[in-house]
Amino acid sequence: MSQVKENDTVRVHYTGKLSNGQVFDSSLEREPLEVTLGQGMLIPGFEKGIIDMELNEKKTINIPCAEAYGDVQEDLMYEVKKEQLPQDMAPEVGMGLASKDEQGREVQFRVAEVKEDSIIVDANHPLAGHDLTFDLELVEIK
Repeated sequence: MSQVKENDTVRVHYTGKLSNGQVFDSSLEREPLEVTLGQGMLIPGFEKGIIDMELNEKKTINIPCAEAYGDVQEDLMYEVKKEQLPQDMAPEVGMGLASKDEQGREVQFRVAEVKEDSIIVDANHPLAGHDLTFDLELVEIK
């Protein structure tokens, strides 16, 4: 039976969970994820977990945060004065925000804390700092 190798294009169903068992994403209700390995499109631990899988194989992989979205980086936390926000905005913890950087690229933030005169926004990936578990099923090797 053929096994997944570097640079193969594969289709895989997955369910991603946090260490407490909470599901944060799943492909089971939609088409499987199709990706060419070795292109940097997946977190490193996910890609490593697919290598050597056989067609129709199912397995569970555990990915430490270092091989997922990394540790939370404090330098990606910013304090923003409420007066800089749109007047009609009522910021709440967990709310998503977007802004443009100096090059005009959109940057995504989450409100991490609401203070009296300011908010703390977090530009880390929402899964940064988390170890992840994925249930995988390889459905096709192209």
